[in-house]
Amino acid sequence: MPHSDPMDSAERYAWLQSELARLDHAYYVLDTPLLPDSEYDRLYRELIALEQVHPDWVRPDSLSQRVGGAALKEFTSVKHAVPMLSLNNAFDDAEVMNFDRRCREGLQQNQVTYAGELKFDGLAISLRYENGLLVQAATRGDGSSGEDVTANIKTIRAIPLRLQGNTIPAVLEVRGEVFMHLADFAKMNQEAARLGEKEFANPRNAAAGSLRQLDSKITAKRPLSFFAYGVGACEPQSWLPKSHSALLDQYLSLGLPVCAERKVLSSVDDILSFYREIGSKRDRLPYDIDGVVYKVNSFAEQAELGFVSRAPRFALAHKYPAQEALTTVLGIDVQVGRTGAITPVARLAPVEVGGVTVTNATLHNEDEVKRKDVRTGDTVVVRRAGDVIPEVVSVVLERRPNDTKAFEMPSRCPVCDSHIERVADEAIARCSGGLFCGAQRKQALVHFAHRRAMDIEGLGEKIVDQLVDNNLVRTPADIYRLGFTAVANLERMGEKSADNLIQAINQSRTTTLARFIFALGIRHVGETTAKDLANHYQNMHALMDATGEDLLTVRDVGPVVADSITGFMQEPHNREVIEQLLASGMVLSVEEKKVSAAVAGKTFVLTGTLPTLSRDEAKERLERAGAKVAGSVSKKTDYVVAGDDAGSKLTKAEELGVPVIDEAAMLGLLAQE
Repeated sequence: MPHSDPMDSAERYAWLQSELARLDHAYYVLDTPLLPDSEYDRLYRELIALEQVHPDWVRPDSLSQRVGGAALKEFTSVKHAVPMLSLNNAFDDAEVMNFDRRCREGLQQNQVTYAGELKFDGLAISLRYENGLLVQAATRGDGSSGEDVTANIKTIRAIPLRLQGNTIPAVLEVRGEVFMHLADFAKMNQEAARLGEKEFANPRNAAAGSLRQLDSKITAKRPLSFFAYGVGACEPQSWLPKSHSALLDQYLSLGLPVCAERKVLSSVDDILSFYREIGSKRDRLPYDIDGVVYKVNSFAEQAELGFVSRAPRFALAHKYPAQEALTTVLGIDVQVGRTGAITPVARLAPVEVGGVTVTNATLHNEDEVKRKDVRTGDTVVVRRAGDVIPEVVSVVLERRPNDTKAFEMPSRCPVCDSHIERVADEAIARCSGGLFCGAQRKQALVHFAHRRAMDIEGLGEKIVDQLVDNNLVRTPADIYRLGFTAVANLERMGEKSADNLIQAINQSRTTTLARFIFALGIRHVGETTAKDLANHYQNMHALMDATGEDLLTVRDVGPVVADSITGFMQEPHNREVIEQLLASGMVLSVEEKKVSAAVAGKTFVLTGTLPTLSRDEAKERLERAGAKVAGSVSKKTDYVVAGDDAGSKLTKAEELGVPVIDEAAMLGLLAQE
């Protein structure tokens, strides 16, 4: 509806209320955004502006009421019209089969139909709607009474302030769960860390803590969500459908969010299959769950079965193995990854987490250890989700022994005794012994043999694995000591293949200095930088002895790259391997640049399939002529060389007005002196 003249402002206000409610329902309930955030924000600001001019128009269900009000001194108690009962738990198939047997016997039926749904790991809430308007929200509390959190609940956009539709009961208490999506939780904690604020241990604590804020303005800033899954009081009772699954469908028509992961189950076999199906994708769900729930689907049959103690006979929570547990830190070691990354690891007293005995948990990096202040002797919360490596979530400080000491990152690699270095602005510390370190051995060898490095055809990952595992190769220099017999004895390596590999190794001794430098695997030194270094220093020993200050005079070498090179070259193990390689008969040439005035200093981008040259060959010719070849198009690009099936780079070039040429035109430029 377009905004016409000021006389229509009341009509406009009504439309804005309706439209924003529709957009919220699509976004939070149906998960199908209808407008960009910027357009939604524009409509919302217009609503607020109208309310500022006409404060008497503001209704209890206006979206402006979600922002939070004055801070409360304390929460008042709310007595539940219908108690919010707990569920009995089952932890194995036998308990589930007993539950089904009791339901069948109680109903005197051979088969019972159940509704299966998820058991969310959040905070249970009861929402009371009167004539469709949200009037009160309360926590579960002790089941008989809870805390009034209405002001805070109104800030959650997933919860409608007014129900939709024409058939709305006079009173409807919607039971459900307030929770936090994992992505929202991670983003919130990242922002808290950036601001130096306290981080939450897990999404459930975050949801509960957010909902129990005395200042609803704080709650309004927290990314809370909601799913409806039950009913309390309802007047008239005749409004209720005949089954639980039909109730949830009815909720959707009222604008209430309901989880899509639910099924009607016809037997105990269906129940157990549902449990396993959800369990198989539990780690991919966007929120935490700790089990599934089975409810007898028919409300009439639920009433017939009734309750026992403080739990219904007609429902059961089937729990998954806990993903978090308490244990003690026995020590903190560091592991060296394939790229040299140093990762602190907590050695733990064995504990069962997620159905698996856990004895180690990652601490990620030095900053994480210090932020969480994990120490040997601490009692910690350990989390494991599926195949994800277990991690230490938090420390139980009240259980900390008096004699603990803060963790200190070692200065030497535990594998090869090389120096551990940490580049400024990087969280990861790394071992500097790239050519020598056993932990990095396989990765270093595969990179060394790569076709863009030493180009040793046939020396791929599988062969490298065998050579290292059989103790035939420890460093790249050992490759050039391999004999025919040793290679031929490798698994699935015939005489012909062995002969081809030995020939490829021998041929690789004659290469360019740039390829050799790149093959060393120095961090931050790619192919282009390796060529610049080769052209600048002309021989390997000059580069090995270069100072950081001297390296900064090389084109495109900044402080980070210079520090990486000097750190690598100052490590005795690396120098020893380089000397052994040079002594193995290496012939390293420096490519002469045939500079073309037409391309020297220009920036080119290659896209698509060229008629006669591969992308690598075209790049090499351009760089040899003094050009720079970039990977993306920008305003600084001088030419885009396009072949067949050129994609987004061509489109970007046309948008920016960058000249587009073909291979023939590029070769013409290269031919110019």
